[in-house]
Amino acid sequence: MSLTVAVTGATGAQGGATARALLAAGHHVRALTRDPASPAAEALAALGAELRRADFDDRGSLDAALAGADALFAVTTPFGTDTATEVRQGEALVDAAAGAGLGHVVFTSAAHADRATGVPHYDSKDLIERHLRASGVPWTVIAPAAFMDNYATGWTLEGLRDGSFLWPMPSGTPLTLIPATDIGAFAALAIGRRGDFAGRRIDIASDELTPEAIAAVLAAATGRPIGHHEVPLFVVRRHSTDLAAMFAYFATHGLSVDVAALRRAYPEVGWTTFADWAAAQDWTALLSEGVHA
Repeated sequence: MSLTVAVTGATGAQGGATARALLAAGHHVRALTRDPASPAAEALAALGAELRRADFDDRGSLDAALAGADALFAVTTPFGTDTATEVRQGEALVDAAAGAGLGHVVFTSAAHADRATGVPHYDSKDLIERHLRASGVPWTVIAPAAFMDNYATGWTLEGLRDGSFLWPMPSGTPLTLIPATDIGAFAALAIGRRGDFAGRRIDIASDELTPEAIAAVLAAATGRPIGHHEVPLFVVRRHSTDLAAMFAYFATHGLSVDVAALRRAYPEVGWTTFADWAAAQDWTALLSEGVHA
């Protein structure tokens, strides 16, 4: 059955992957964005998505964007604002979904966010989860592990250009990982099978490796020698106390997710290994950007 699904964050990694997976499954996608004229929004429109302007701080725009939809994929972030803003906007989105009488809300949170981690951007998602469960709207929470996609951006990529996998964890401590494409595939599965997923919270991950093993995979994929270098937490803390708290949690408690059970239960997701994800990246272009002669 084809559904009309509103997708927030449609021009971002998780929302974009979910929109594409829903379109591929034959659903009608309303891509909610603050800027329908952006290249990312226009790319979704070219795939068949309907663009709708929506702003988390403008309830009227949310009401208009959700009217008549069957389901909502909801993603929130504190990055670029703060956790208080994330909670306010997330709760406003849930309230709008309840007001619209939606049949299902799939909220993407974070693995372990329901475990009182003390990590600010996990605790903010836990507050939104609680608000969602109390809303009366049929809900599903999917909670991804660490994003593989982050290893091809930012300071991690800068380190790879110098032959170092800079990661603030001990070399032998396992970490569960997932790419945005698998998050989108799982979200689309949950939306298409509401009866199987409503009222459930599921931590999701596609693979599990230690930083030492991640560095070895990246070395093989890039064709360059790369070793893991454990960045001290005080260095991370200079830039973000939130991220420092997250890495401290990873190092002390871990981010366990039963990858094997997910692969058995939901084989249709595909579950990309880290090696396959790394092999699919254009490392020649990524590693050459910004290199000074």
